[in-house]
Amino acid sequence: MGKTVVLIEDERNIIEAIGFILSRDGWDVKTHSNGRDAVEAVRARRPDLVILDVMLPDRNGFDILKDIRADAELGDIPVLMLTARGQDKDREMAERAGASLYMTKPFSNAEVLAAVRNLVAS
Repeated sequence: MGKTVVLIEDERNIIEAIGFILSRDGWDVKTHSNGRDAVEAVRARRPDLVILDVMLPDRNGFDILKDIRADAELGDIPVLMLTARGQDKDREMAERAGASLYMTKPFSNAEVLAAVRNLVAS
């Protein structure tokens, strides 16, 4: 059985692109598109990995990540932060919040696939 990823992203084209490449690689991709109840979505699905956008409706990805890391049952799940914000201060905020990896948009399909595989293998 494949591994599960929760993709928390609000841009339809990115959801479709990442969903396609990961599904083709054997992943069970679950999507969620707002920040308000994103932590609950992760808790309900117990994924092997979370891909988290920074800029989401209702709540930002940094706050969501802090909540995931503070949760005893979710804290060890690898989280790949995906964002259009590539400034050093954003990368530092992600590291402080506990991101496993920080990737900026635009990205290549091969980059995402390699990052996902490496995060789950470690």
